[in-house]
Amino acid sequence: MTEKDLIIKNGEMLDQQLAAAKKTGNLVVKDATSDEDVIRKTFEVGKGIFRLFPAFVPRRFGKAGHRLKLHPDDYFAFGMDRGSITERWFASTIAAQNGETAKADEGMAYVCVDYNSDEKFSLRTAVKVLREELVGAELMDRYNGWPMYSKFFDNENPLFHHLHLTFEAAARVGKLGKPECYYFPKQLNNYFGEANYTYFGFDPDVEPEEIKERIRKFADDDTRITELSRAYRVELGTGWYTPAGVIHAPASVLTYEPQWNSDVNSVYENIVSGEVYPPEMLDEECPPDKKGDIDYIFGLLDWEKNVDPHYRKHYFRPPITASESESYIEKWITYANEHIAAKELTIYPGQTVIIKDDTAYGCIFIQGHGKFGIYDCEAATLLRFGQQSTDEFFVSEKAARTGVTITNLSRVEPLVVLKHFGPNCPNVAEKASDN
Repeated sequence: MTEKDLIIKNGEMLDQQLAAAKKTGNLVVKDATSDEDVIRKTFEVGKGIFRLFPAFVPRRFGKAGHRLKLHPDDYFAFGMDRGSITERWFASTIAAQNGETAKADEGMAYVCVDYNSDEKFSLRTAVKVLREELVGAELMDRYNGWPMYSKFFDNENPLFHHLHLTFEAAARVGKLGKPECYYFPKQLNNYFGEANYTYFGFDPDVEPEEIKERIRKFADDDTRITELSRAYRVELGTGWYTPAGVIHAPASVLTYEPQWNSDVNSVYENIVSGEVYPPEMLDEECPPDKKGDIDYIFGLLDWEKNVDPHYRKHYFRPPITASESESYIEKWITYANEHIAAKELTIYPGQTVIIKDDTAYGCIFIQGHGKFGIYDCEAATLLRFGQQSTDEFFVSEKAARTGVTITNLSRVEPLVVLKHFGPNCPNVAEKASDN
């Protein structure tokens, strides 16, 4: 089965789940429209740009870092049994894999029809209706839609040492692999939480049997798996690329994370900051006959990448200037991989620019206020759960190529936006030394 076939199959399954959830009301957005006329009119009025509704996501693990600009009273909006809200997803046409009690559309992006109306429709539905008009012919042909999303993840404590499955391993359970990227925005990190460092892979001298020995006792004792790893201190304003199959334990720093359309994990660490994780997190993405099979679980690792003696050289991503003028500067912050890309665009105070890109993209404003096409744009200060915002947008391929007019209405503060792209974004920096 090809990657596109898997995407179509998983999409059909999600559509069935969404249809069933609509009947029971088990949705975050219960009254979304699928009216094609409404979708097309919103697209036309926005001149090819959609304004998106904030998609906050709870997790059953970890502690909220409280840097998502969400109201302090709303971090348990999904209920105490679901855990705190630790993520906000952007431009997502898939749902979070959040367990049996999750709402069917958690993490999915919805489009706001108007500032004066609560009417919405999902970005997923918009892609089906508008197809090439929205994401372009290449992405429709290769992936049958929009193939990536981004998120902020925001934990007070570090995450467990875990990996995301390679495309080959994920295909065995009917899913997609998940490469991902990190960027640490200065605007959203006024404190670092419990741990300002991220573990990647394992020490090059570690032997496979040492890893297997640790994970064999997952259900019985502390694996202390990071004793065999190596950590890098977070440097704000930089990032990393994490290939699928590379184990990592992210820092307790709010992180902007462009990634592939997938949500598959294998967790090797069972105790973090005193929080204990259940054994099923080790093998929940294994075929039924491979659950508990330590050799198979170990095989989910891309071993050569995990013990790369030059890991920082190959996967650290300092920003690289893409273009600049007296009015703005734009930098590559996610690059040098075949799946996803991202830029940080800064418009200087009082300036108006027209920014052109060759492909569709999603974006999130993280500083300042101004105009983005026909819309007001402003970085969120404090959002109530369920409230509209005007900080997140999706730009169609045609609108991106025509150019988006952006104005910074502040006389003193820059206007900063992060932009996430799929695999068809051209002219992406190919290595960190390009600058």
